[in-house]
Amino acid sequence: MRRLILVCCAILVATSAFAALTKEEVKRLSEAGAVLTELRNSPQGIPEDLWSKAECVIVIPSLKKGAFVVGGEYGAGVMSCRKGQQWSGPVFMQIKKGSLGFQIGAEQIDLVLLVMNRRGVDKLLQDKVSIGADASAAAGPVGRNATAATDAQLHAEMLSYSHAEGVFAGIDLSGGVLSPDKDANSHAYGPNVEPRNIVLGEQRSARLDAAEPFLKALRQDTRATTGRK
Repeated sequence: MRRLILVCCAILVATSAFAALTKEEVKRLSEAGAVLTELRNSPQGIPEDLWSKAECVIVIPSLKKGAFVVGGEYGAGVMSCRKGQQWSGPVFMQIKKGSLGFQIGAEQIDLVLLVMNRRGVDKLLQDKVSIGADASAAAGPVGRNATAATDAQLHAEMLSYSHAEGVFAGIDLSGGVLSPDKDANSHAYGPNVEPRNIVLGEQRSARLDAAEPFLKALRQDTRATTGRK
C-alpha cells in the first residue's frame, strides 16, 4: 500500500510539473490561435492549396520592433506539424532578426510561416535554423484561391506571411533565426524534451488545455467559405 501511495504521489508531481505554463505562454497559445483563425478566414489569407501541402505551421503573434536589440526584433510563438489527419502538440518557438521592414510603420506584426517540406521540418527540429542560409524562405502569395506563382515560392522550404493593421502580406524573413523555446517547452513537457519527440508524438504530457484554441484553428475547415471541395 505504501508503495502504491508513493507511485501515485510521483505521478501527481510529474503531472503538475508538466503543463505548468506561465501566463505569458498561455497567452502566446491563445493569441496564436486568434491570429491563425483570422488569417484563415480572410479572403486575403493563405491560399488553400498551399495550406493543404504545409508540413508544419509556425505562428509568432505580436512580434515587436526593437524588442530584442536596437533596430532588431524578437518574437515568441508556437509550431505544430501534421501527423496524418491530425496536428501535433505545440512546440514553443522564438525568432530573432535584425530588421523585418515593418509594414505601414507598425510597431508590431503577427507572423505565420508554412514549412512546406520534410527537409525544412528536419532543419527546424535542430537547435536553430537561419532563414535564407540554412533553410530557404519566400514571401507567401496571399488570397485563399491564389496559387504560388514564382519558382522561389514553389521551391521554398518556408513561406512567410505577416499581418499588421488589418493587412495580410508576404514578408521577407531572410536573416531571421528560428529556434525552439527551451524554457517554454520544458514547462509544457518536462525537462530535456526534444522538439522532434513532441512533433512525432513520442513525448506525452498532461493535456495542454491552453493549446486548444491554437489546435482548433489548425483543424478548421475553410472549404465551405471558399466554395472549394
